[in-house]
Amino acid sequence: MADPATYRPGPGEIPTDPGVYRFRDEHGRIIYVGKAKNLRSRLSSYFANPATLLPKTHAMVHHAASVQWTIVGSELEALQLEYTWIKEFAPRYNLAFRDDKTYPYLAVSMGEKFPRVQVMRGERRKGTKYFGPYTAGAIRETMDTLLRVFPVRSCSPGVLRRAERSGRPCLLGYIDKCAAPCVGRISVEDHKALAQDFCDFMGGEAKRFIGTLEKRMADAVAELDYEQAARVRDDIIALRKVFERNAVVLTEDTNADIFAVEQDDLEAAVQVFYVRGGRIRGQRGWVVEKVEDATDAELWEHLMQQVYGAEESQQDAIPRQILVPELPANHEYLAQWLGGLRQGTVTIKVPQRGEKAALMDTVQANARQAMILHKSRRAGDLTTRSLALQELQEALELPLPLLRIECYDISHVQGTNVVASMVVVEDGLAKKSEYRKFSITGDAAIDDTASMYDVITRRFRNYLSEKEERAAVVQASGSIPVGDTPDGGAGAAEAPKSKFAYPPNLVVVDGGVPQVNAASKALADLGIDDVAVVGLAKRLEEVWVPGSDFPVILPRSSEGLYLLQRIRDEAHRFAITFHRAKRGKAMTASVLDQVPGLGAAKQKALLAHFGSLKKVRTATVEELVQVKGVGPVLAQAIFDVVNADGGSAGTTPKPAVNMTTGEILD
Repeated sequence: MADPATYRPGPGEIPTDPGVYRFRDEHGRIIYVGKAKNLRSRLSSYFANPATLLPKTHAMVHHAASVQWTIVGSELEALQLEYTWIKEFAPRYNLAFRDDKTYPYLAVSMGEKFPRVQVMRGERRKGTKYFGPYTAGAIRETMDTLLRVFPVRSCSPGVLRRAERSGRPCLLGYIDKCAAPCVGRISVEDHKALAQDFCDFMGGEAKRFIGTLEKRMADAVAELDYEQAARVRDDIIALRKVFERNAVVLTEDTNADIFAVEQDDLEAAVQVFYVRGGRIRGQRGWVVEKVEDATDAELWEHLMQQVYGAEESQQDAIPRQILVPELPANHEYLAQWLGGLRQGTVTIKVPQRGEKAALMDTVQANARQAMILHKSRRAGDLTTRSLALQELQEALELPLPLLRIECYDISHVQGTNVVASMVVVEDGLAKKSEYRKFSITGDAAIDDTASMYDVITRRFRNYLSEKEERAAVVQASGSIPVGDTPDGGAGAAEAPKSKFAYPPNLVVVDGGVPQVNAASKALADLGIDDVAVVGLAKRLEEVWVPGSDFPVILPRSSEGLYLLQRIRDEAHRFAITFHRAKRGKAMTASVLDQVPGLGAAKQKALLAHFGSLKKVRTATVEELVQVKGVGPVLAQAIFDVVNADGGSAGTTPKPAVNMTTGEILD
């Protein structure tokens, strides 16, 4: 742990302007981002007597190794910059709200030629309108019901292309749940208008559509067209079923998001009801681990930043009113920022009485239940992971907790297409954003031990290189911390973003003594002596350590062994997936692949022009030039390569072959 006194800015170095500050650890990673109206006053509080600091603040300042700051023109600019950096760097000591479940949305891809209605999760896409979130069962029932009245395309791109080629619609087109724009039953413009009607209905204009259908039904009855009237009646029933599913809770002109929170010293569960047109249109929840010592007002400020700042279509996502139990910190600037995103007025209020306060009590009850459910689910998981990491640390006699584990595996088929994988586990959980793949060639691909030595060397050589770059940046900044100049310009260059900067506490290799010794030798040759290495042999699930004649035997019921097995299996899966992808590209071999400057498109044009590789071999340079995209120089190169194997000398030319099946492709 670092001593805050070692990186504390000198007297008078910190400006008194508003700004945003960043704490970095010894590896250059940003671990905390904050903003302040007066940077000097706020930063000085972090370097007060450690005994007076709150526990989490104490942990953060002792974890950090430097502090930087950037001054801005106003508190509103500080709010915007703070959000941008939290989103970019995801500092571990900042509040990070994550969904307690993945909520599905009803999405309409208005940006496509034929808009598509579908249930979507995850990140939002540009040009797509979203409605929800809903529960999984309700959203699919809603979509199925509405397609009866608004038969918008809902098929996948592959099904759409197949229908366009064949001239026949898919099953949904035959049962009238799709207007079949793919075969011309409806024009592109009319189909987009139909999709817009779908969006308008979901956006709160249900009464207009129901009224239009009721008039159409009355007209059909007046004309004695009872069959048409019956069909319209069924459409009205379907729309009313969807419309009445959401209870009326407030006046019809109310558009608001109503938040509530249930929290303890460690975590907070937040729930929100989305009210549109006076009806509850959706519900969502977040759970946050309170790694930052924040007041309730600061918690609401961070929530507003992350929830609304991350929305792709802020105009649709941000309502006119946001109701919270307590006003966020700097709520005036926050409302101004959200208003800019919405391109309209946004008010943040605390309901005191009436229907809105009663509805907030309901949201509060949901937050309380979400916290209970989260804790009951998480208790077993946390206990198991902590036990596994503790068992491994004790069994391997390691001095430090296993905060980060990396596992490596080699994959190949009889020495061809050799690849390796690196998977990362932090606090017992996979961190897929830091997985890495390695291609291995040359002498390193001779056997598994050479491959393992090569991979470990490459990974940790990158780590040492980036460590030297960061040290050079720190040295260039002088003895004072890296900060920003009073005019807003950077006082020193930022440390480069690192791919391998964070070293593991433990390296796990898939294999026994040879692989372990190879990995250990690679680390020793690089001068790294603070990273432990073990190998997990498949046959008896033995754990091997360097320099030991006997393995470490963990009990079959050990959570530590189970964790190692899961890491090893994940590394194997990741390696074999990469190997198959690489092998697939090399499956089809052709002499044309050897021609410099001849890519896949020109190869295709060449074979389409001549009909086969055999005819390409017999073509002259003048005939090759006639192919579109092939000039005299490339034609001469093609002629030289296809005839260099003896084809021009009368020997049997080598055909293109599928390396898996042996099929001759020409």
